[in-house]
Amino acid sequence: MRAMVIPKITSLEEDAAPLKLVELPKPVPRRGEILIKVAVCGVCHTEIDEIEGRTPPSQYPMIPGHQVVGSVAACGAEVTRFSIGDRVGVAWVYSTCGECEYCRRGLENLCPQFRATGRDAHGGYAEYMVVPEAYAHSIPQVFTSEQAAPMLCAGAIGYRSLRLAALQDGQRLGLTGFGASAHLVLKMVSQIYPHTQVYVFSRSPSEREFALELGAVWAGEIDATTPEALHSIIDTTPAWKPTVESLRNLAPGGRLVINAIRKEEYDQQSLLELEYPTHLWMEKEIKSVANVTRQDVREFLQIAATIPIAPEVQLYDLTEANLALQELRQRKIRGAKVLNIS
Repeated sequence: MRAMVIPKITSLEEDAAPLKLVELPKPVPRRGEILIKVAVCGVCHTEIDEIEGRTPPSQYPMIPGHQVVGSVAACGAEVTRFSIGDRVGVAWVYSTCGECEYCRRGLENLCPQFRATGRDAHGGYAEYMVVPEAYAHSIPQVFTSEQAAPMLCAGAIGYRSLRLAALQDGQRLGLTGFGASAHLVLKMVSQIYPHTQVYVFSRSPSEREFALELGAVWAGEIDATTPEALHSIIDTTPAWKPTVESLRNLAPGGRLVINAIRKEEYDQQSLLELEYPTHLWMEKEIKSVANVTRQDVREFLQIAATIPIAPEVQLYDLTEANLALQELRQRKIRGAKVLNIS
């Protein structure tokens, strides 16, 4: 089978094509696993973090990709949830222990044995992949496979972020950064919280314009001041400056939710600008988002199908994965990027 793999840690700035196209044997599902013939796979900024070593793969070479949609091609022993031909998806959560205190509390995203698709197990930048059937998801028929792929990460993590924001209808929400996840949050908010106004911060003029097209009431630079203080803000950026600026725009008692797997070290000097009276006083809160649970994915897919909402999508061939990642790094984004595998 064809696959794009991460052979080593490198920099996208220095290496325009860090992923390599290779031929690998088709995997064989073991007990409790299904083999998926991959149709499409979403492209995520986390792949850049893997390539550049901020959240490195557990082995090399590694097949990245954790927004996978395809059809069941074979079933291992004791598989009961799916049959051959079923359309399924795979998200960031590949497996957890199921026994620790976090798993028992419904917080499997915090499991110390959390394994991530495309980082700790081979992902969807390939023609086939295997996954434990318990961690695969049925895809609602209302979505095309291209639409469904970004739902599995950008949508699900956006949904978890929105829940953690503790927003009430009519309150003001800020979105810092406007990529695949944030644009789905905006679409969700307009349906779930019809009286909530959304304010968007982005360094990209095209992203700000796109946000206004989708219904944001205001869009400005990362360091801009909103006309009114915001009750909740979701920060999806990899830098510290947007975090500090978001705190400045929070209303008393407001909550900042940081939806990012890491923050850039080069930008840590921005933390020196943090002032307690301006940024943290008046009972402001900060909450981070760590991974997603299977429940997040399944609840979001049903909500998105019921509304319905769907992402804006840019399609690329599997062999154009490096191009898609470079455009993502350069903030050439309108919605979500998806690889057409087969």
